[in-house]
Amino acid sequence: MPTLHLFFSHALTPEQVADAQAHWGVNAFLALPQDLQKIFSNVPADIPTLDDYLLPLKTYLTQHLQPQDLVLIQGDFGVVVTLVNFCKENNAVPIYATTERQSIETPQPDGSIKTERIFKHKIFRRY
Repeated sequence: MPTLHLFFSHALTPEQVADAQAHWGVNAFLALPQDLQKIFSNVPADIPTLDDYLLPLKTYLTQHLQPQDLVLIQGDFGVVVTLVNFCKENNAVPIYATTERQSIETPQPDGSIKTERIFKHKIFRRY
């Protein structure tokens, strides 16, 4: 049974946990250690390439991935593309979460409109 490696900046919802177990056969969830989470979540906007910056994340994956493990990757576009390709090259299954979005607009007494957005998990999808 595969492990789901978490490369994103949020906690899984109970619906996401249930979906990963029921539809992907996940039996374990592995969050990044804090030092690597900091790297993943705080990508500098002023570096010209991510090659060196992402080496610690790639090293971590190399040490922890088993064939057919899943990797939930959502974040900086360059990081996502790089890690998705890395996972595919290393027999892991990169996935992302899809959501249903609902927007509620409420007129305010001052004439402005307050918008509330509700996101509900639907499925995990393969990259």
